[in-house]
Amino acid sequence: MTVYQIVALTVTVFCVVVMLAYLLRIVKLGTPKDHSKKSGSVAKGVVYANTAAMLPNQKESSYLHLPTYSMGIIFHIGIFIAFLIYFCSFFTNFIAWLQQYPWLHAILLMGFLISSACGIALFLKRIWNKNLRNLSNADDFISNGVVTLFQIMTLSLLLFLNNPILKNCYYIAATLLFMYMPLGKLKHVLYYFFARYHLGFFYGWRNVWPPKS
Repeated sequence: MTVYQIVALTVTVFCVVVMLAYLLRIVKLGTPKDHSKKSGSVAKGVVYANTAAMLPNQKESSYLHLPTYSMGIIFHIGIFIAFLIYFCSFFTNFIAWLQQYPWLHAILLMGFLISSACGIALFLKRIWNKNLRNLSNADDFISNGVVTLFQIMTLSLLLFLNNPILKNCYYIAATLLFMYMPLGKLKHVLYYFFARYHLGFFYGWRNVWPPKS
Protein backbone atom coordinates (compact mmCIF):
# COMPACT_ATOMS: atom_id res chain seq x y z
CA MET A 1 0.00 0.00 0.00
CA THR A 2 1.43 3.39 -1.01
CA VAL A 3 1.70 6.48 1.19
CA TYR A 4 -1.09 8.12 -0.83
CA GLN A 5 -3.36 5.15 -0.19
CA ILE A 6 -2.58 5.15 3.52
CA VAL A 7 -3.36 8.88 3.81
CA ALA A 8 -6.59 8.51 1.81
CA LEU A 9 -7.69 5.53 3.89
CA THR A 10 -6.89 7.34 7.14
CA VAL A 11 -8.93 10.37 6.10
CA THR A 12 -11.76 8.08 4.98
CA VAL A 13 -11.85 6.39 8.40
CA PHE A 14 -11.90 9.82 10.06
CA CYS A 15 -14.79 10.84 7.78
CA VAL A 16 -16.76 7.69 8.62
CA VAL A 17 -16.24 8.20 12.36
CA VAL A 18 -17.47 11.80 12.19
CA MET A 19 -20.46 10.80 10.07
CA LEU A 20 -21.32 8.07 12.57
CA ALA A 21 -21.22 10.70 15.32
CA TYR A 22 -23.70 12.78 13.30
CA LEU A 23 -25.85 9.68 12.86
CA LEU A 24 -25.89 8.90 16.57
CA ARG A 25 -26.86 12.49 17.35
CA ILE A 26 -29.79 12.30 14.90
CA VAL A 27 -30.95 8.93 16.24
CA LYS A 28 -30.71 10.25 19.81
CA LEU A 29 -33.22 12.99 18.92
CA GLY A 30 -35.79 10.29 18.20
CA THR A 31 -38.77 10.32 15.88
CA PRO A 32 -40.84 13.47 15.28
CA LYS A 33 -43.42 14.33 17.92
CA ASP A 34 -46.70 15.48 16.39
CA HIS A 35 -49.55 16.50 18.69
CA SER A 36 -52.13 16.94 15.95
CA LYS A 37 -54.75 14.28 15.32
CA LYS A 38 -53.43 11.60 12.99
CA SER A 39 -55.48 11.27 9.81
CA GLY A 40 -53.17 9.44 7.39
CA SER A 41 -50.42 6.86 7.05
CA VAL A 42 -46.89 7.82 8.05
CA ALA A 43 -45.46 4.80 6.23
CA LYS A 44 -47.15 5.74 2.95
CA GLY A 45 -46.04 9.34 3.39
CA VAL A 46 -42.41 8.31 3.89
CA VAL A 47 -42.48 5.99 0.87
CA TYR A 48 -43.97 8.75 -1.26
CA ALA A 49 -41.39 11.27 -0.01
CA ASN A 50 -38.59 9.04 -1.26
CA THR A 51 -40.17 7.97 -4.56
CA ALA A 52 -42.80 9.91 -6.51
CA ALA A 53 -42.20 13.14 -4.57
CA MET A 54 -38.67 13.21 -6.01
CA LEU A 55 -39.93 13.38 -9.60
CA PRO A 56 -39.48 16.79 -11.27
CA ASN A 57 -43.21 17.30 -11.87
CA GLN A 58 -43.81 17.04 -8.10
CA LYS A 59 -41.23 19.67 -7.21
CA GLU A 60 -41.67 23.42 -7.09
CA SER A 61 -39.60 24.32 -10.14
CA SER A 62 -37.55 21.28 -11.25
CA TYR A 63 -39.94 20.61 -14.12
CA LEU A 64 -38.87 23.97 -15.56
CA HIS A 65 -35.20 22.90 -15.56
CA LEU A 66 -35.25 19.30 -16.78
CA PRO A 67 -31.72 19.31 -18.31
CA THR A 68 -30.23 20.52 -15.02
CA TYR A 69 -32.36 18.07 -13.03
CA SER A 70 -31.22 15.19 -15.26
CA MET A 71 -27.57 16.20 -14.96
CA GLY A 72 -27.95 16.26 -11.18
CA ILE A 73 -29.36 12.74 -11.17
CA ILE A 74 -26.52 11.43 -13.37
CA PHE A 75 -23.96 13.28 -11.25
CA HIS A 76 -25.27 11.69 -8.05
CA ILE A 77 -25.35 8.20 -9.57
CA GLY A 78 -21.77 8.74 -10.69
CA ILE A 79 -20.51 9.62 -7.22
CA PHE A 80 -22.08 6.56 -5.59
CA ILE A 81 -20.49 4.28 -8.20
CA ALA A 82 -17.20 6.18 -7.71
CA PHE A 83 -17.40 5.43 -3.97
CA LEU A 84 -17.81 1.73 -4.74
CA ILE A 85 -14.79 1.75 -7.07
CA TYR A 86 -12.78 3.66 -4.48
CA PHE A 87 -13.27 1.02 -1.80
CA CYS A 88 -12.62 -1.75 -4.33
CA SER A 89 -9.38 -0.05 -5.38
CA PHE A 90 -7.73 -1.03 -2.09
CA PHE A 91 -7.90 -4.69 -3.12
CA THR A 92 -4.72 -5.55 -5.01
CA ASN A 93 -6.51 -7.75 -7.55
CA PHE A 94 -9.22 -5.21 -8.42
CA ILE A 95 -7.53 -3.90 -11.57
CA ALA A 96 -6.77 -7.41 -12.80
CA TRP A 97 -10.36 -8.43 -12.12
CA LEU A 98 -11.72 -5.41 -14.02
CA GLN A 99 -9.51 -6.16 -17.01
CA GLN A 100 -11.22 -9.54 -17.32
CA TYR A 101 -14.49 -7.77 -18.14
CA PRO A 102 -13.84 -5.29 -20.97
CA TRP A 103 -17.56 -4.63 -21.43
CA LEU A 104 -17.87 -3.52 -17.80
CA HIS A 105 -14.74 -1.43 -18.12
CA ALA A 106 -16.17 0.28 -21.21
CA ILE A 107 -19.50 0.98 -19.49
CA LEU A 108 -17.73 2.51 -16.49
CA LEU A 109 -15.56 4.69 -18.73
CA MET A 110 -18.56 6.00 -20.65
CA GLY A 111 -20.54 6.48 -17.46
CA PHE A 112 -17.85 8.52 -15.73
CA LEU A 113 -17.21 10.53 -18.87
CA ILE A 114 -20.87 11.57 -18.84
CA SER A 115 -21.14 12.09 -15.07
CA SER A 116 -17.92 14.13 -14.98
CA ALA A 117 -19.20 16.29 -17.84
CA CYS A 118 -22.43 16.81 -15.87
CA GLY A 119 -20.44 17.89 -12.82
CA ILE A 120 -18.44 20.39 -14.85
CA ALA A 121 -21.61 21.73 -16.51
CA LEU A 122 -23.34 22.17 -13.14
CA PHE A 123 -20.29 23.94 -11.74
CA LEU A 124 -20.10 26.32 -14.70
CA LYS A 125 -23.84 27.00 -14.58
CA ARG A 126 -23.50 27.97 -10.93
CA ILE A 127 -20.91 30.54 -12.02
CA TRP A 128 -22.56 31.87 -15.17
CA ASN A 129 -26.21 31.91 -14.12
CA LYS A 130 -26.74 35.12 -12.15
CA ASN A 131 -29.73 33.87 -10.14
CA LEU A 132 -28.00 30.63 -9.22
CA ARG A 133 -24.75 32.42 -8.44
CA ASN A 134 -26.54 34.77 -6.04
CA LEU A 135 -28.01 31.77 -4.21
CA SER A 136 -24.65 30.01 -3.94
CA ASN A 137 -21.94 30.27 -1.32
CA ALA A 138 -18.37 28.98 -1.09
CA ASP A 139 -19.56 25.62 0.23
CA ASP A 140 -21.64 25.04 -2.93
CA PHE A 141 -18.65 25.61 -5.19
CA ILE A 142 -16.21 23.60 -3.09
CA SER A 143 -18.60 20.65 -2.73
CA ASN A 144 -19.35 20.56 -6.45
CA GLY A 145 -15.65 20.97 -7.23
CA VAL A 146 -14.26 18.17 -5.05
CA VAL A 147 -16.93 15.70 -6.16
CA THR A 148 -16.38 16.54 -9.83
CA LEU A 149 -12.61 16.26 -9.39
CA PHE A 150 -13.02 12.86 -7.74
CA GLN A 151 -15.14 11.61 -10.64
CA ILE A 152 -12.66 12.94 -13.19
CA MET A 153 -9.82 11.19 -11.38
CA THR A 154 -11.89 8.00 -11.22
CA LEU A 155 -12.30 8.25 -14.98
CA SER A 156 -8.54 8.78 -15.34
CA LEU A 157 -7.79 5.79 -13.11
CA LEU A 158 -10.03 3.57 -15.23
CA LEU A 159 -8.67 4.97 -18.48
CA PHE A 160 -5.01 4.41 -17.49
CA LEU A 161 -5.27 1.42 -15.19
CA ASN A 162 -1.58 0.99 -14.45
CA ASN A 163 -0.33 4.60 -14.41
CA PRO A 164 1.27 5.18 -10.96
CA ILE A 165 1.20 9.00 -11.21
CA LEU A 166 -2.52 9.11 -12.01
CA LYS A 167 -3.14 6.58 -9.27
CA ASN A 168 -1.46 8.86 -6.74
CA CYS A 169 -3.45 11.84 -8.01
CA TYR A 170 -6.61 9.75 -7.65
CA TYR A 171 -5.94 9.12 -3.96
CA ILE A 172 -5.12 12.81 -3.43
CA ALA A 173 -8.54 13.68 -4.90
CA ALA A 174 -10.15 11.07 -2.63
CA THR A 175 -8.35 12.55 0.38
CA LEU A 176 -9.70 16.03 -0.42
CA LEU A 177 -13.22 14.68 -0.85
CA PHE A 178 -13.39 12.70 2.38
CA MET A 179 -11.63 15.45 4.29
CA TYR A 180 -14.26 17.97 3.25
CA MET A 181 -17.32 15.73 3.43
CA PRO A 182 -18.00 16.09 7.20
CA LEU A 183 -17.41 19.85 7.07
CA GLY A 184 -19.73 21.08 4.33
CA LYS A 185 -22.97 20.32 2.53
CA LEU A 186 -21.68 16.95 1.35
CA LYS A 187 -22.79 15.48 4.65
CA HIS A 188 -26.30 15.62 3.20
CA VAL A 189 -25.42 12.11 2.01
CA LEU A 190 -26.46 11.25 5.58
CA TYR A 191 -29.02 13.95 6.37
CA TYR A 192 -30.98 13.42 3.15
CA PHE A 193 -32.61 10.21 4.37
CA PHE A 194 -33.66 11.68 7.71
CA ALA A 195 -34.93 14.87 6.08
CA ARG A 196 -37.10 12.88 3.67
CA TYR A 197 -38.33 10.72 6.55
CA HIS A 198 -39.37 13.77 8.57
CA LEU A 199 -41.02 15.31 5.53
CA GLY A 200 -42.93 12.11 4.77
CA PHE A 201 -43.87 11.77 8.44
CA PHE A 202 -45.28 15.32 8.56
CA TYR A 203 -47.41 15.09 5.42
CA GLY A 204 -48.27 11.41 5.82
CA TRP A 205 -49.56 12.04 9.36
CA ARG A 206 -51.85 14.75 7.97
CA ASN A 207 -53.02 12.58 5.06
CA VAL A 208 -51.56 15.00 2.50
CA TRP A 209 -49.04 12.50 1.09
CA PRO A 210 -49.57 10.48 -0.99
CA PRO A 211 -51.80 13.04 -2.77
CA LYS A 212 -55.29 11.95 -3.64
CA SER A 213 -55.96 11.45 -7.35
